[in-house]
Amino acid sequence: MSDALRIEGLCVTTAGGEPIVDDVALRVGGGEIVALVGESGSGKTTCGLAALGFARDGARIAAGSIHVGGRELLTLQERELRGVRGRHVSYVSQNPDAALNPAMRVGDHLRELLRAHGQPRTDAVVAGALERVHLPGERAFQRRYPHQLSGGQQQRLAIALALACGPTVAVMDEPTTGLDVVTQARILDEVKRLRDESDLGVLYISHDLAAVSSIADRIVVMYAGRIVEDGPAAPLLARPRHPYTRGLLASVPDHRAPRRLRGIAGAVAAVGERPAGCSFAPRCELATDACRAAVPPLRAVDATRSVRCIHTAEVPPPPAEPLPARAQIDGAAMLEVRDLHVAFGEGVVAAEHVSFAVARGECLALVGESGSGKTTIARCVAGLHAPDRGAIALDGAPLAALARGRTREQRRRLQIVFQNPFASLNPRERVVDGVARPLRELGGSRADALRAAHEMLERVRLPRGLAASRPAELSGGELQRVAIARGLVVDPELLLCDEITSALDVSVQAAVLDLLGELRAELGLTLLFITHDLGVVAAIADRVLVLRDGCVVEQGGVDAVVTAPAEQYTRTLVAAAPSVGG
Repeated sequence: MSDALRIEGLCVTTAGGEPIVDDVALRVGGGEIVALVGESGSGKTTCGLAALGFARDGARIAAGSIHVGGRELLTLQERELRGVRGRHVSYVSQNPDAALNPAMRVGDHLRELLRAHGQPRTDAVVAGALERVHLPGERAFQRRYPHQLSGGQQQRLAIALALACGPTVAVMDEPTTGLDVVTQARILDEVKRLRDESDLGVLYISHDLAAVSSIADRIVVMYAGRIVEDGPAAPLLARPRHPYTRGLLASVPDHRAPRRLRGIAGAVAAVGERPAGCSFAPRCELATDACRAAVPPLRAVDATRSVRCIHTAEVPPPPAEPLPARAQIDGAAMLEVRDLHVAFGEGVVAAEHVSFAVARGECLALVGESGSGKTTIARCVAGLHAPDRGAIALDGAPLAALARGRTREQRRRLQIVFQNPFASLNPRERVVDGVARPLRELGGSRADALRAAHEMLERVRLPRGLAASRPAELSGGELQRVAIARGLVVDPELLLCDEITSALDVSVQAAVLDLLGELRAELGLTLLFITHDLGVVAAIADRVLVLRDGCVVEQGGVDAVVTAPAEQYTRTLVAAAPSVGG
């Protein structure tokens, strides 16, 4: 099998010379899907962008060799590179909503790309590119704008753009993050189908090891800018050799085998703060003085390998810890939602006759595909959207439809954490000020608010140095942790969590879920938890409510609903949910 992409000795540094990735070597064969996994800050996206001969502002490719289909990219001029990008190597962004031009129609996105590379751009060619990823090719669909597409359709359009010119290799950067399980399963199936049909090489960047297990031929594990393990997917997942890989796998929630998740202590060292020797040593439970000695980076790219860790293959993974018993809630309801109905425009019903109750100390999960009404319900409960009819009560006291009509104490008791931290955080504020703001708005002093904000940032495992940063300087996973800290800083009694772990690394997700579990035990925190991840549901929730097209189709205890769903729709969700065990 010839190499579609081959990277050797890659070193990307900051302008000041600090290494972001160090001596990275990897290959992607034609018709092969290679998953590049690791936590935020490991260097995955930096490597993915380098495969296009590109480095972000403030970074530069300092050394190495990058071959695409046998062609060396780092010797090309910028004009020549523009001809290679999209034509020979393409890129699928994690956030298609930001990558697509909101002022350009669907068909024009493709025509512009085809024109730039001298390719035919007839209606038939454009229709074929859309249909290749199972999007409608008709003229009416081509005339839509990106905001008129669902999240899954936007992602398919991004993939269509990446494949339109028949590249040798496609770099896909977290292409299913935030998608519901059904849409994710369809995208993954299409990636495999396109790989098989066109001998496409795929570098698939992800933090989701469950999704990776269903698609990858090989897995490359990165940590702190270095590759620590690389090998065929099935053996690596079954018998991980490096302590970091074992830690990642212990963090993955799995609805088929629910267990207590074990997060990795600490966080990835920031660029410029990485220790000598094994970078993972400060977080490794097995670390000794020998681990902190100089560790040569990996260079071989053909065999299953692991960084020279003295613990490699010596220590088996720890046994899985069973979940604590599900909470048995018999008390009065803390939150009651009765006959909620919400409609948008004519004929678009987001919630219809939705009723449920959440007892104090309970975690109720709302699950369903995108568009099922989950977020609309949460926004109504939070007072951010007024329902057309229905009632919401907190400890028996009716809540005003909108937050501005609620008391200060009611607003403190009920907080929401949004899915998209990029949109919910003020880009001009320091991180610590953004976290402290809810306390200030509720009457706290600046000093007390800042002290509480620093403490909460530590509780969600963010490095102390990030407190003074602006949101634009943080990764997506780091931003989500900031948003969670802001939701918790006022000590709420009921926390609405809207897909809060969908963009997080599995180790951070495990830590956040563990933190929420601790807060439930310590403070009696009640959760209304919206997610598309049934593994997360199995790990944290007591009961689950399944929604479809704004209606409740099934509800009950998590174990019963996940293992023996009564409704066909629920069975479809369970079947689509990825599992490391296959």
